[in-house]
Amino acid sequence: MDVLITLFVILVVLVVLAGLAFGGLRTSIFFTVRTQENVIVERFGKFKKVAKPGLNIKAPFIETTTRPISLRVRQLEVDIETKTKDNVFVTIPVAVQYVIGEENVVDAHYKLANPEEQIRSYVFDTVRSSLSTMNLDTAFESKDDIASSVESRLSESMARYGFQIVNTLVTDISPDQRVRDSMNSINAAQRDRVAAQSLAEADKIKRVTQAEAEADARRLQGEGVAAQRKAIATGIAEQYEMLKKAGIEDTAEQLLLMNQYFDTMGEVARNGRSNVLFMPSNPGSLGDFFQEIRTSLLSAQEADKAAAAGSSPDPEE
Repeated sequence: MDVLITLFVILVVLVVLAGLAFGGLRTSIFFTVRTQENVIVERFGKFKKVAKPGLNIKAPFIETTTRPISLRVRQLEVDIETKTKDNVFVTIPVAVQYVIGEENVVDAHYKLANPEEQIRSYVFDTVRSSLSTMNLDTAFESKDDIASSVESRLSESMARYGFQIVNTLVTDISPDQRVRDSMNSINAAQRDRVAAQSLAEADKIKRVTQAEAEADARRLQGEGVAAQRKAIATGIAEQYEMLKKAGIEDTAEQLLLMNQYFDTMGEVARNGRSNVLFMPSNPGSLGDFFQEIRTSLLSAQEADKAAAAGSSPDPEE
């Protein structure tokens, strides 16, 4: 009975040992590689082959595999603090997108120990050398040029190590907060000055236009008043001649003056703003008033005759 138990225990131990040995052997022979990854197989530390995605085989105990090498596009973000030509310290975040091609897996693994640090060094050197020749305003306008310069240098340098630079982006240029506040103040002052100039120019145009309109209105008003006065004087003269021809020579003048006088009073009553009008009340003052009107009318008539005589041709000539 004891012998059977001993044999059973020995059998169980052998099965366990065989299972462990087979499992370890299986894992040392077969291995899988994921999509968009490659694995390098080394024999006694020397490069043997590149294992592609899927199930792969290696010799147990004598061959080993490296860590998976990703073939996906990766992005490295670098924040660079540097100084411009006009001594302004700025922080420039640069995003570098890079990838390892399948044909360059061996070079990328063996030639470069730390690719990210290498990329950082090139980005720092290129950006600092570019910014040292630019003013702050020029740097803001030349972000794309800086990115192109970084990408060109990285592509040339990293290609020797199996890395391909996909894109380089300068996402921002951020100066110190005090510098930004000063820039905002300068921009605000410039905008205020432009706005003030525009308002002043608009006000000038408005005033000039208004003055021109008022001048035209006054000119037209003066021409109208002159024409009106001329027409009135001509009409009065014609009426006076008609009355003289009708035989009312002695009283014609007084009759016309009285008509003009009452017409003027009616116009004042209709359009005047005052409720009180002072008029001569005694006969002597009224006679003087009529005499002044008569003198004015006769002077206007003589002026028209003189103008007509001056414009007519001389018969002797």
